[in-house]
Amino acid sequence: MEMRTFENIDIQTSLLGYGCMRFPTKEGKIDYPEAEKLIDTAIRGGVNYIDTAYPYHNGESEPVVGKILKKYDRSSFFIATKLPCWSIESVEDAKKLFEEQLNRLDMDYVDFYLLHSMNLSLFQKMADLGVLDYLDQEKKAGRIRFFGFSFHDSFSSFEKIINYRKWDFCQIQLNYMDTEIQAGLKGLKLAEELHVPVIIMEPVKGGRLANLPEEAVLEFHKLLPDQSVSSWAMRYVGSLPGVKVILSGMSNGEQVKDNLCTFNNFKKLNNEELKAVEKVAEILKNKTKNGCTSCGYCKPCPFGVDIPHNFSIWSELGIYQNKEITKTEWKHWIADKEKAKNCMDCGKCESLCPQKISIRADLKKLQKELDEICI
Repeated sequence: MEMRTFENIDIQTSLLGYGCMRFPTKEGKIDYPEAEKLIDTAIRGGVNYIDTAYPYHNGESEPVVGKILKKYDRSSFFIATKLPCWSIESVEDAKKLFEEQLNRLDMDYVDFYLLHSMNLSLFQKMADLGVLDYLDQEKKAGRIRFFGFSFHDSFSSFEKIINYRKWDFCQIQLNYMDTEIQAGLKGLKLAEELHVPVIIMEPVKGGRLANLPEEAVLEFHKLLPDQSVSSWAMRYVGSLPGVKVILSGMSNGEQVKDNLCTFNNFKKLNNEELKAVEKVAEILKNKTKNGCTSCGYCKPCPFGVDIPHNFSIWSELGIYQNKEITKTEWKHWIADKEKAKNCMDCGKCESLCPQKISIRADLKKLQKELDEICI
């Protein structure tokens, strides 16, 4: 297993980390025997970083993970979990939730503890409430070993948060299609300059980069016909400086096996392989439905339509051609009141759009197309 050193805290972790938000389920609950097999296989293969969070699997993930890990020596693995900051209105809330998490995990301490899903306003709220000071106290008491944050906001927000204090680590979303969104490559570079180790989430973009259109797959198979498409996404991220752990939400044995093959024989991308990744990214981006860059100039819509979100779901259908993922997003990830159908054709958005997109016409197209997928 490829191992990486956190120089600032003097530990070594497996480059592959097990993300515990996509376990197999049975009748709406985690299939415990199957989840146990997956984690056991990963640990036997060298994985020592296990990542969960308070809300994963509707609260089931932490207790299931804690129970599975009971058979292992506590010093043989690193457990990461996260504080659900959106549920916190006081320091007392944070204390209560942290105690609950330790009880769920049935552990005396957490190795990696994160402020979950930070944006700038939520982070500022945690700072103002004194939550950071409280967690520093828990770190001094030894119940938190390393303190960091996971991030979902703009680069400018990332810049403010990472410079706010000395962090043991941070966690960002990054893959070869998302190099310029959220923290992106600029955020990774800034973290490296500040000597903050980085943990990567969504390296395969929620599974989208594991199932690509044929013309994209061919670019990879020209060089390595026996390697999985997802292994390219993993190797891309693992080849970047400052990356210490790459999280994968493995939900079946084939995914575990494929990832272990990649990371137990890990090789950074060479120049020819990097060019292939860049070519694939170009092919995929050329399949986007329109030129929306999610700049937000069209917002707020007078009628509540979240124009960038609608276009994002529509474009990802064009890029990845994955109808099942699109169906889930259209049904569950965007509120009905924010969908394109609520457009009243006023045209305000088009007067503000720097890309000069025919927003009203495209909203009509996407509503029809996405509704048809969900029939």
